[in-house]
Amino acid sequence: MVIAVPAGKTKEHASSASDGNTGKTVRGTSDGTDEEAYTTYLEDRLSRILSQIEGAGEVKVMITLKSSAEKVLDKDTESDQETVTEEDSQGGTRQSSKASKKENTVYASDSDSATQGSGSPYVSKELSPEIEGVVVIADGGGNAVVKENISSAVQALFDIEPHKIRIMKKQMN
Repeated sequence: MVIAVPAGKTKEHASSASDGNTGKTVRGTSDGTDEEAYTTYLEDRLSRILSQIEGAGEVKVMITLKSSAEKVLDKDTESDQETVTEEDSQGGTRQSSKASKKENTVYASDSDSATQGSGSPYVSKELSPEIEGVVVIADGGGNAVVKENISSAVQALFDIEPHKIRIMKKQMN
């Protein structure tokens, strides 16, 4: 089953199951506009904060994303289970089970629309893109203490492993 949710300029969508029975996760592969804006925002913010570290000097940052943003849709779930036990005249028993599960996407109520499904799906939560790696170019990137402080700050902010962070000294012109 594929669920498509328009989220900005999106070219293709794929769905994957989320944990629990409350919804589906929809991951969009967009033309890059939203992800680029998000990445630029993070890079600018990180550059400003890292340049405040003593000895760092001017800082430039590049961030790569592992995944795009994800939206978890709310689902109404109905499930039925029926078990039948039969006995024949010779004392034998036979048991059969039947289970069914039905899911319906919850739609946000539009005042203009009277029918279900004509509004937009209700998004229960939105997950930010996951960060793959960070490169930091700093004036003080040659100093071991400054490198350690920058690395610690990036690890604390983005919860990524130290080997996915590279800090280098800025080229002098």
